[in-house]
Amino acid sequence: MRRVNAIISALIMLLFILHGIYGVLQMAGLYAGGTFVSTMLAHLLLTLLGLHVMIGTILTVRSIKNARRAGVLYIKENKRFITVRLSGFALMFLICAHVVQFMGAEGDSYRLRLFDTKSLILSLILVLAIAVHVICNVNPLLISLGLKRLRPFATDILLVLSVICLFSGIGFIIYFIRWLF
Repeated sequence: MRRVNAIISALIMLLFILHGIYGVLQMAGLYAGGTFVSTMLAHLLLTLLGLHVMIGTILTVRSIKNARRAGVLYIKENKRFITVRLSGFALMFLICAHVVQFMGAEGDSYRLRLFDTKSLILSLILVLAIAVHVICNVNPLLISLGLKRLRPFATDILLVLSVICLFSGIGFIIYFIRWLF
């Protein structure tokens, strides 16, 4: 199950990169958005996220049961485990808020709700939560995929995702400014 979750996680990262690029270009007014392909990619991303949450929840419950059975939780030693679970839990709520903010079809056009300061702050927190979640999970992901010897690959992944997160944060700020004027 961990291997399946690792493959799903890798696909999520790839789709997140595409979604971030498409989203920023759309928020900057450089891409029309709402096309069939971008809509299908967003729906696929949400589906994979749902599977990731279900598998992650099952694996978390198993880990906690095993730790209780052993009689020790090792809370101080499992800071990464706790950080990943907390950031994942926060992401569930932030992604729901993101979907509500940017989704709503009316025929062939898409309507958006007012992108106010609250929306900007939630969007920037979403980007930060994604960054924390991914940073904590890159090495375990590579190990699950059998790529533990490719340490430079982890650095490349983190660099690309950092640029995408920065790009997304700037995109949200540009979009917020566009709503003001």
